[in-house]
Amino acid sequence: MPSKQWYEDYREIKRKCRNGALFEDPEFPTIDSKVFKKRVLPGGQSFEWLRPQEILDRQGVREKAKFVVGGASRLDINQGMLGDCWLLAALASLTQEEKLMNRVLSSGEYDDFDSPGYCGAFKFNIWQDGEWTEVIIDDRLPTYRNKLVFMHSKEKNEFWCALLEKAYAKLQGSYEALKGGQTIEAMEDFTGGLGEDFDMKKMRQDRKLADELKGVFKIIEKGLRRGDLMGCSITAAPNQIEAKGDLGLVKGHAYSVTGANTVNYHGRDVQLIRVRNPWGNEREWEGPWGDKSSEWRGLSDSEKRKLNLNFADDGEFWMSFDDFTRYFDKLEICHLGPDSAKPGAGQANNWEGRTEKGAWIRGSSAGGCRNFLNTFSSNPQYRYFRNLFSLIYCFPDYR
Repeated sequence: MPSKQWYEDYREIKRKCRNGALFEDPEFPTIDSKVFKKRVLPGGQSFEWLRPQEILDRQGVREKAKFVVGGASRLDINQGMLGDCWLLAALASLTQEEKLMNRVLSSGEYDDFDSPGYCGAFKFNIWQDGEWTEVIIDDRLPTYRNKLVFMHSKEKNEFWCALLEKAYAKLQGSYEALKGGQTIEAMEDFTGGLGEDFDMKKMRQDRKLADELKGVFKIIEKGLRRGDLMGCSITAAPNQIEAKGDLGLVKGHAYSVTGANTVNYHGRDVQLIRVRNPWGNEREWEGPWGDKSSEWRGLSDSEKRKLNLNFADDGEFWMSFDDFTRYFDKLEICHLGPDSAKPGAGQANNWEGRTEKGAWIRGSSAGGCRNFLNTFSSNPQYRYFRNLFSLIYCFPDYR
């Protein structure tokens, strides 16, 4: 759990704001350098930092600002002018696991923006260096012409994703620091889980790995049942990042894997994968089993209900597993720890985890590398054995 000190700080912030003053975070000031090092707005203008209700008032929106509207959903999230699709892909997967989402968002601890207890401060729980860390921010968000510049919800009065993005930017030092990254890293930061990569491009090019590639569908199915988070992408050269590729897919861009199912199509089983583009628009897969494909007419109504189909321009689409492995090059899976993973399909949860901490202390336990045989054995040591599947996280302290 997050450290007590951070929690007391948040309580202190709320206490100080009882006179109506709103929190202003001194650790992440509202200056352009906390967005980008160089000015990017037309005419060298500065970003205007506004609180959620101020944004709505400026836009003439009558609704009151809300942290979450109708529950946090993967379909809420839309990308802004920042190249952090990898972060959005991780968040889209995270929203499907309510327990994890509530932990990250500190759900249930906030007052509405218009309530007497509102203080302008929010805290999020993010996994760092082997433990949950609370990141406290104020709710002033960078805007241009009264609109959010970066991540935003499709609901104009919903602000959880914009605020979480700010908390993550604070942790990294600036919004610019989020430009480009690995989906698996963000998944680990929001779950405390362990990441695993599958190089599907290599698998399909090596005949010896053909069976292993076919087995990826079962891995995805089992992982989704357990609540694991997943993302995928297409490898791209530097000059092809976010360029449109074959059949509507985007190169060098992070997608979320949000579902897997097998359907009966004209008497044969077809394995399907559901994928989401964090842009949340019409830029979707245009091939077989895409939103506008004829394959759907070959499914019974019961099969369609099983998939909970939605053919809106929301960035989410289905495709066959064969096409998924043919066009996507990389699959990333974040396996959740024993306190988060769900037992799959009636099976016992076989994950077992344990955290150990140690320190290299000069003159005591800093034995150096193997070049120093007389002292090497004094380095921190951990002995473990494997039983089903065990993980040991070691985060030594350097002193």
